[in-house]
Amino acid sequence: MQCSICKKTKLLKSILYNVEVDYCPVCFGLWFEQEELRWAKDEKDKDLKWLDIDLWKKKKDFKISYGIRACPSCRLPLYEVYYGDSGIVIDICNLCHGVWLDRAEFKKIIEWLKEKADYEVMNNYAKNLLQEFGEIFTGPEELREEILDFLTILKLFNYKFATEHPVVSKLILELPK
Repeated sequence: MQCSICKKTKLLKSILYNVEVDYCPVCFGLWFEQEELRWAKDEKDKDLKWLDIDLWKKKKDFKISYGIRACPSCRLPLYEVYYGDSGIVIDICNLCHGVWLDRAEFKKIIEWLKEKADYEVMNNYAKNLLQEFGEIFTGPEELREEILDFLTILKLFNYKFATEHPVVSKLILELPK
């Protein structure tokens, strides 16, 4: 496979958070085949597992335009996707569902997801809890993974609530059992 940016540089294989990905030794871009970006994100930060990267499921939530780069795998044009309100533009292949990230974009995505997770857990807790409960039955991940996602939201809310409201948390703990 050839680099989407350098065009002639051959991509090399490497392990990124227990996921084998392809990278360019010149520009340090990363190529994730289908599902590999999610796997790397889940391995990088277990508390982000419940946040799905659904680039293909929720196309209406992302601004998509034609890109100028070619897919390293299919050699077809990649689409530029403006990743939510993060300011990050990633390149995706509509055919093989691979994702190209420029240098440091993986780190930026993780940072943005952490900010989003903090906001979502405290401000949209009930909605996210219901959504994750529904995903236990509908996917997109395996049943075990969806149950773990649901339990992660419960755990995160407990931690965040205790941190932001220590007096209330202490009163709850002191209630008779």
